[in-house]
Amino acid sequence: MKVAIYDTTLRDGCQAFGFSLTVDDKVRVAQRLDALGVSYIEGGWPGSNPRDEQFFQRARRLRWKHVRLAAFGSTRRTGVPSEQDPNLQLLLAAETPVATLVGKSSAEQVRVVLGIDPPENLDLIRDSVAYLKQVGREVVFDAEHFFDGYRDDPSYAIACLAAAADAGADWLVLCDTNGGTLPPSISDAVRDVVARFGSRVGIHTHNDGELAVANALAAVEAGAGQVQGTINGYGERVGNANLCSIIPNLQLKMGISCLPAGSMTELTDLSRYVSELGNGDRSLKLPYVGAEAFAHKGGLHANAVMKAAETYEHIAPQTVGNARQVLVSDLSGQSNIRMRLSELGLPSSGEQIRSLLGQLKRREHEGMEYEGADASFELLARRATGTHEPAFHLLSYSVTARRHRRGPSAEATVKVRVGNERTLAAAEGVGPVHALDRALRRSLLDAYPALAGVRLTDYKVRVVDNETGTGARVRVWMQATDGLRSWNTAGASPSIVTASADALVDSLEHYLQRSHDREQMRATG
Repeated sequence: MKVAIYDTTLRDGCQAFGFSLTVDDKVRVAQRLDALGVSYIEGGWPGSNPRDEQFFQRARRLRWKHVRLAAFGSTRRTGVPSEQDPNLQLLLAAETPVATLVGKSSAEQVRVVLGIDPPENLDLIRDSVAYLKQVGREVVFDAEHFFDGYRDDPSYAIACLAAAADAGADWLVLCDTNGGTLPPSISDAVRDVVARFGSRVGIHTHNDGELAVANALAAVEAGAGQVQGTINGYGERVGNANLCSIIPNLQLKMGISCLPAGSMTELTDLSRYVSELGNGDRSLKLPYVGAEAFAHKGGLHANAVMKAAETYEHIAPQTVGNARQVLVSDLSGQSNIRMRLSELGLPSSGEQIRSLLGQLKRREHEGMEYEGADASFELLARRATGTHEPAFHLLSYSVTARRHRRGPSAEATVKVRVGNERTLAAAEGVGPVHALDRALRRSLLDAYPALAGVRLTDYKVRVVDNETGTGARVRVWMQATDGLRSWNTAGASPSIVTASADALVDSLEHYLQRSHDREQMRATG
């Protein structure tokens, strides 16, 4: 059995709160989806906005390897012939091989929303589909509010599908538009529709009841041959069915082909790519593709995974392009530490593991957190195992913050030692941390000029305990990059400047340590 994957990230996904794609972004995402091997990409609604029109202009000049591109629109307006309907003409102008038409399939919706009699809606569906078929388009009919309509007036909902099918629609897609239908109801309705119209039936589910994926899989089990959804489940309200969960569930768990061989390993990278381009929420806990999907924190779990990964992993992470993470925290056991040291290529004697674990638990009790600060953990591990030679020592620093009519400013002075040389440097910044960052770099650039290419890309502060008011302990998290890779560090203290200084020193130390390691590897061949 094979199921066609119909991606609607470029239309439905772009209706998500805070998620937005430029024309260039949409082209890039479409090309990545084509490389993944989905069957259909819905590019947007021509005429609804200039961005979608420009996308279709660009898309028609590109070569597509796997996908058939679809333009989305609605059935003709009442009282307007199909050949004169502006929406249908825009669908044709998009010049896509596939046209997707949405039409009402709930008698109540037809009366209340369209304000027409149900029989007239059947004419709209029939005429619109027939017109697009006459001009050579593959037609996908999206039966909006189908499951609500099927529940309230099943004969009319089926009549809407029959009108589309009789006019030549290639696919009949059943839409759970409100996202509130339960899997048994989905199964019953899809089974009935498939029995009447055959396997060219699709499913389009929303996640308002957190059942969009389950409902899509139930529909496939009942005979649906097409699944519509979006990458990461982006969509209006709480989202659409998440293709990053549906695809591996179909192919890995149900044995149903939906992607070309070898494509599945690109799924995690695609998920993160789309999130990054659209500034969308990248949930760490997304199944299969989330950063925490294969993360192990408890010592018992880590110990078991070392012996048999399948005990706490339902698939091998690399199957979908993801990776296992063994987290270290005050909940860690020796197995977690041993695995992390092994990954870092560091020695791991029993005494070293116990020492590191003790330091870890003590520092996390004081407010540190290493789960999201791998660079800080690596330095802690190197110090505990005696494999770290500091590139510099921060001997002292002072920071002064000022406020005047031109706005806030700060000045920092730092004293560092590199080998036997001591350096004093000062710098100004818009705030204390900015000034400290600039002063520390200035003091080190003569010895380490490569630091000029390192920059901070993110900075967050969290109050660890709030019982002491303004004297509360805070934790600072930083992310830095050299343009090729990124790393995270953290610091904790009752002083935000001290916490920031600790995280900043770790960040620069980590970069210099990795640079030193690369030089040694080159020197030894």
